[in-house]
Amino acid sequence: MPQRSLSYLRFLNCLDTLDRINPGKKLDFTEEQLLNRVMLAWDRQQTILVGDLLTAHELGSQATLHGRIKNLQAMGYIKLSIDKADARKKHIIPTKLALSHYEKLSMQMESVLQTP
Repeated sequence: MPQRSLSYLRFLNCLDTLDRINPGKKLDFTEEQLLNRVMLAWDRQQTILVGDLLTAHELGSQATLHGRIKNLQAMGYIKLSIDKADARKKHIIPTKLALSHYEKLSMQMESVLQTP
């Protein structure tokens, strides 16, 4: 079997392990994908707006995405900040909870990857 296949299977096993050891309220797939986009933008020091996420048609309709953004805000993963120049624009900022969530995921993934 090629090394690529084995690497991907190991990756899938890591994801499965992370899911089993991650306590607390689970994010659904759409919420997770939206939060991933927010965190990637934050990591790249890029601004991300609610409107940017609402254009992710592959994840659902605008109504669905808007609802998931509200869920992320209600669960404390993101906060919204109104743009000073244009009040119609809302910036999405990850909270300490989101940063902590990704730190824990990183530590768990590193731990799992070090296990033979």
